[in-house]
Amino acid sequence: MSVNVREADETEQPVHHLLIVDDDTRIRTLLQRYLSENGYRVTSAKDAADARQLMTSLDFDFIVLDVMMPGEDGLSLTKAIRERSDVPILLLTARGEATDRIEGLEKGADDYLPKPFEPRELLLRIATILRRAGTPVDTVKQTIQLGACRFDPERGELTRDGKPIKLTSAELQLIRLLAANPGQTFTRTDLSQRMGEVLERTVDVQITRLRRKIENDPKLPLYLQTVRGVGYVLMPDRVG
Repeated sequence: MSVNVREADETEQPVHHLLIVDDDTRIRTLLQRYLSENGYRVTSAKDAADARQLMTSLDFDFIVLDVMMPGEDGLSLTKAIRERSDVPILLLTARGEATDRIEGLEKGADDYLPKPFEPRELLLRIATILRRAGTPVDTVKQTIQLGACRFDPERGELTRDGKPIKLTSAELQLIRLLAANPGQTFTRTDLSQRMGEVLERTVDVQITRLRRKIENDPKLPLYLQTVRGVGYVLMPDRVG
């Protein structure tokens, strides 16, 4: 794992604080060194318990989390984090099966990277997700009414009956894109490309997660509809 190339643009904005959680000391050490050399502030944890302890006293902008760890695994920790935080999470997984990777996305992860991996790819994925989390895509100022739910694209806030609903960075990017184009059907390929070349299957997972948050019956969606053979469309009650 090479660590001697400076990849990050030194003109970029504030230093983001990353948490690396991996029980493999070698990987943990190399990632901490590599990401630090590329402009990030990095803290590491050897397992989920260690990570939980760190998160009680420190705020992180991004979490790189190994799935297979002794004790509590990365999927369980992802689910727990997502219940109280929308911090971006990238899973490192040795599992090759698509169902395992999809499970991570369903737990709330923003992305995954199979082991073994190139450090530069991890660096690029982190940068893409952080950019996605901080930069609205095709944002409009009009609020969108979806039954009991209301989405404010400018603030990036989704509420149900006035109560806030947490969104991951991927969910926020997706609903912002759809809300900016109400009534317009997007293919899975188009959404994948607009969201930073994520896998089309990942788009389906994020659509499912959003439906659970905005629909009364996610299996019979009224607002985030499937256009058979084409893609997805957002049909709000009201815009503005």
